[in-house]
Amino acid sequence: MTATMQRRTTDRRAEDDRDGDPKAADGMAKAMGLFSLGLGLAQLAAPRRMVNAIGVEDTDRNRGTMLALGLREFTSGLGILGPGDTAGWLQARVGGDIMDLALLLGAFRSDDRDRRKLNIALAAVAGALVLDVLATRRARERTGEDGDSRASGRELYGEADTAVTKAGPGRVARSVTIRQPREMVYAFWHDFENLPRFMAHLESVRVTGDRQSRWVAKGPAGSTVEWDAETVEDRPDELIAWRSLPGTSVPNSGEVRFEDAPGGRGTEVHVELRYDPPAGKLGALVAKLFGEDPRQQVDGDLRRLKQVLETGEVVHSDASIHRGMHPAQPPEATPRPDVGGDEALLMRQSREAAAVSSQGRRS
Repeated sequence: MTATMQRRTTDRRAEDDRDGDPKAADGMAKAMGLFSLGLGLAQLAAPRRMVNAIGVEDTDRNRGTMLALGLREFTSGLGILGPGDTAGWLQARVGGDIMDLALLLGAFRSDDRDRRKLNIALAAVAGALVLDVLATRRARERTGEDGDSRASGRELYGEADTAVTKAGPGRVARSVTIRQPREMVYAFWHDFENLPRFMAHLESVRVTGDRQSRWVAKGPAGSTVEWDAETVEDRPDELIAWRSLPGTSVPNSGEVRFEDAPGGRGTEVHVELRYDPPAGKLGALVAKLFGEDPRQQVDGDLRRLKQVLETGEVVHSDASIHRGMHPAQPPEATPRPDVGGDEALLMRQSREAAAVSSQGRRS
């Protein structure tokens, strides 16, 4: 009996030691710390060789950047393996990975670079980013830095109990004033199949039922994302609200309000979009880094909507029709797509939409 009690006491102490020392219990954090130390030492000891290994031009500036990155990696490794805030040091590695991705993407614009080596380096950094995110999450759950360990994962990754978040990185609110009557602007938006004509990230919207539609959007790296949505509120010339149906990969909802602009200047369009970005705050930051920030998208969409309804076409800058370096002045004959400007058609659509909505409310 005494031996049993001693064995239980020993087991309990071992368990307490593991709980009190998250680093000893989390092999992933230790592995990322050792990796950071090794990479940092290599960058500090042989910056020229590391510059050549990733395929960028061997210049004093690039070697200096490599030394700075090596110092950052070495410091992060010491912080992860030493006493203190493991999760904080791992989070710092996540930020460093994002910076490395930005530097590598910028290197593609250089004339003197090895595209194959750059692609390999890019894939390696992306893989390290995923591991660092996972290690950070595990470290936060083990140390309880965010209170309840279950809540810590939601805070880091933006996971919510509700289908759509209402604040933080998952909310966008923007407005624009359009010099056209309110009923015309409403009618144009009410026909969801018009949305891809000014929303650059949308490929198509197809009405599939009385209040349901199928949306196809452009995803990263040439991929597409599809989901079904339903109209939850429709007040003619005033409001359109929608939400994605359960099961979508990116839960989202939104509404657009139409108000008379002061002084008879047309219509104020107020758009609010709520969504759950993949990987939450980190995903929103990465998206912004790669030019996929929803705030930037909505700003551009509303600017194009204003152009469509006021001029009948989307005005393209020279930067949008050329790739790479080009003269500042656009060509004399730049083709502009005709997206339609028939006011009579829009007014007819408005009356039809109002009639359909009124019939729906009476039924």
